[in-house]
Amino acid sequence: MPEKIRLFGFWRSQAAYRVRIALALKGLDWEETSVDLLAGEQFQGDIAAHNPQHAVPVLIDGGPPLTQSLAIIEYLEECYPRPALFPQDPYARAAARSFALTTIADAHPFTVPRVRKHLATRFGADDTEMKSWIRHWQEQALQAMEERLATRQLDASFCFGDQPGIADIGLASHVSSAMMNDTPIDEYANVTAIYQRCLGLEAFASHSPQALKPDGIG
Repeated sequence: MPEKIRLFGFWRSQAAYRVRIALALKGLDWEETSVDLLAGEQFQGDIAAHNPQHAVPVLIDGGPPLTQSLAIIEYLEECYPRPALFPQDPYARAAARSFALTTIADAHPFTVPRVRKHLATRFGADDTEMKSWIRHWQEQALQAMEERLATRQLDASFCFGDQPGIADIGLASHVSSAMMNDTPIDEYANVTAIYQRCLGLEAFASHSPQALKPDGIG
């Protein structure tokens, strides 16, 4: 029997959330090891050996560890192609990947724990300044997503069709993080509509940071 897919993640990591969604949409069975990023667990044990960037997610599927959420999702797409998470048309495929990168490459990297720690230790940013910093980047991505969705030339339930894919995974992870950081989302009508449709699916709802948040954490 093949080994179960192993995932190193953290309940509130939006990058790990993206991979959980992809695994769930594809109906795969996996086992997740929690790495408490806020407690510094990423600098010790297996996770430190698996990822020199000391970050999650890390996925192991019978071979060397894989890192970076988009690279992991593309691996899953190639090895477990059904249901597809990327459009088949090359242009639509590039457009969907570009949409997802709005958060994966452009917004999320500015808000991860190591960046926040550097802002605090190097520049003395306090909690209020940190919250403003995070909100700035989250709002920039929300606005870009909203504008792109407003110009779509199709009538579809999700970002690029009637089934969720990589663009919706990126959108859902970003909105989930924005909500956890009290970044307002109400003015982004297209974004919030798709987010609500995503939450109607078990793959998105059951594996979100909100669903996995430990008891006693505000």
